[in-house]
Amino acid sequence: MRLGKRLAYATLAASLSAGILTLAPTAQAGEERAAAASCYGSAHNYSKGEGIADVPVGRLFVTSGNCADINIMPRTNRYVMVCFETASGGSRCPSDYTLAQGGEWNVLESGVPDGTQFYFHFRSAALSNGSWAA
Repeated sequence: MRLGKRLAYATLAASLSAGILTLAPTAQAGEERAAAASCYGSAHNYSKGEGIADVPVGRLFVTSGNCADINIMPRTNRYVMVCFETASGGSRCPSDYTLAQGGEWNVLESGVPDGTQFYFHFRSAALSNGSWAA
């Protein structure tokens, strides 16, 4: 009988451990989904006219507390980069473009502080429409 009880306790302990390990990623996934919903729920539309490379023209977008990243969802595939306003009034852009897949959210820059000024620079001068969230 003692072996039976030990086996039962060992099985119960293993089951509880597995249950706790299973719950942790699920809770984390739920938090990530909620954050994404908050971020994308505050998305804005953009429209880039033909012959124009930068969006917005003549002004800058500003990151908010809704998102930790700068995201874009073009209607069609587009090569794009995020450029940042510098303290001297110039801009700093990455050395390469990112292929943003049309119809889905694409993270272009991660971990960007709130209040950061930026704009999108497109490789193509073709018309582009979609949404952005930051």
